[in-house]
Amino acid sequence: MESIISYQACPCCGSEEIVAVLSVKDYTVSNETFEIVECTDCLVRFTQNIADEQHIGKYYQSENYISHSDTNKGIINKLYHYVRNITLKNKFKIVCYQTKKTTGILLDIGAGTGAFAHFMQSAKWKVTGLEPDDTARKVAYNKFQLKLQSPEELFKLPENSFDAITMWHVLEHVHNLDGYLNAFGKLLKPEGKLFIAVPNYTSYDAYHYKEYWAAYDVPRHLYHFSPNSIELLAVKHGMAVTAIKPMWYDSFYISMISEQYKNGKGNLLKACIIGLISNIKTFINTDKCSSLIYIISKK
Repeated sequence: MESIISYQACPCCGSEEIVAVLSVKDYTVSNETFEIVECTDCLVRFTQNIADEQHIGKYYQSENYISHSDTNKGIINKLYHYVRNITLKNKFKIVCYQTKKTTGILLDIGAGTGAFAHFMQSAKWKVTGLEPDDTARKVAYNKFQLKLQSPEELFKLPENSFDAITMWHVLEHVHNLDGYLNAFGKLLKPEGKLFIAVPNYTSYDAYHYKEYWAAYDVPRHLYHFSPNSIELLAVKHGMAVTAIKPMWYDSFYISMISEQYKNGKGNLLKACIIGLISNIKTFINTDKCSSLIYIISKK
């Protein structure tokens, strides 16, 4: 029987000071509406009344869910693929710069259809990839001959063995948040780096679109992070955020989808304007970017 998770306290810091802030619709699969709650202590937001880990899979069953299908249909998905080729190179440069390594041992969690894992493997990194979705794993094998493993393998991997652990828009999907973060601290080498990319609900595009902001992506996104909440989460697990990098393209991509949600059709020009405004505001304060990459080290 399906179990629904309803939080009485913050799943990140345990505070009972939580308040409902938004009702958001699932536009991708179910058309159901979910409540988003904010912790007034650590400032994380989270989706209320979600399916448990064993039953959440039905909310991913859509050919429009690009992380699993790798679909190229429609102008937004075509743009996504074009930009992804650029961002793969940027991610590679960030990983190499932060780890001070041109090759090393990497764990990619939530590898999707394998694009990043394949890129790093082609650059002579030794890569282990984990991905929960069967369809995505099959696409990764057919496209790149990558043998991605199931997420349960995370807790069987040898300690102190990875120079880098990457989660590109994945942490917000993980039910076992504390278990994963504890595992990262054990799996990283002493000088290893954890790279976490997540949407930022304190961005201008999130403020502008409110309940239509596509990066809420309920109920697949269980948590909605702010820079403050990520920093506190890292400290809680004996780590520290040592750098934050903006993801400039995300504001445009998310705005394009948000326009569809808000108006029932896409307005490419308006989406680009909102995305541009969001990025301009980020020049003043990088922490306000639509999505951020957090580089985290062991203490």
